[in-house]
Amino acid sequence: MSTTAHAGESQTAVPKSRRATWARRALAVVLIVLGVLLLADGATTLLWQEPFTALYAHWRQGQLAHQLTQLERAPEVRADRRALSSIRDQRRRLVLAARAFGRRVDSGEPVGRIQIGSIGLSAVFVQGTAEGDLSEGPGHYPATRFPGDHGTVAIAGHRTTFGAWFRHVDELRPGDQIRVAMPYGRFTYRVQGTRIVPSSALWITRNVGYERLVLSACHPLFSASKRIIVFARLVSERA
Repeated sequence: MSTTAHAGESQTAVPKSRRATWARRALAVVLIVLGVLLLADGATTLLWQEPFTALYAHWRQGQLAHQLTQLERAPEVRADRRALSSIRDQRRRLVLAARAFGRRVDSGEPVGRIQIGSIGLSAVFVQGTAEGDLSEGPGHYPATRFPGDHGTVAIAGHRTTFGAWFRHVDELRPGDQIRVAMPYGRFTYRVQGTRIVPSSALWITRNVGYERLVLSACHPLFSASKRIIVFARLVSERA
């Protein structure tokens, strides 16, 4: 009787051992795949940008572009254009249009498009620079002016996540053009230079004696300890 019992135990022990081996092998494969994916994600982030947030950001950009087109065609925007069309002085007309537009937009809403041909940038930017706003696209500092108004226009953007729209702003050189399209006008700025400043530097958004655009992004890459600032001066505008 005891011999038969031991034989039965031996027959059932072999399948259990095999199942344990298969489980270990499956776990090893899963861990290897996860490791490869993590390495690929890290390499992609270093060479390009974080891929998962990039997919979200590009998807949102399509939606924002549609919303901006609708905004440009909105009855109130058209009404403002008609009301301002009687003002012959274009400078005065753009100032009033910029201020009227600023009173209508809320945080997170698309407000314009920024294009920088020298670094291949084309994106819709939104109102606000909170983390949620910058996950949508570059963000306009609410405390600064809109293009066309007298003063400094400031726009912030990510360099490694959520589209990494400002990743290559460090490559901008004096003379490079930056174009900003608003529902009420088109503006062209020319880069004056760049500067690295502490993250606490607030003077960058102050108004100066001319109309300028300031771009702000974290510096160096993968760090928020400092900011790289691009200064550009308005060279042309049209309603």
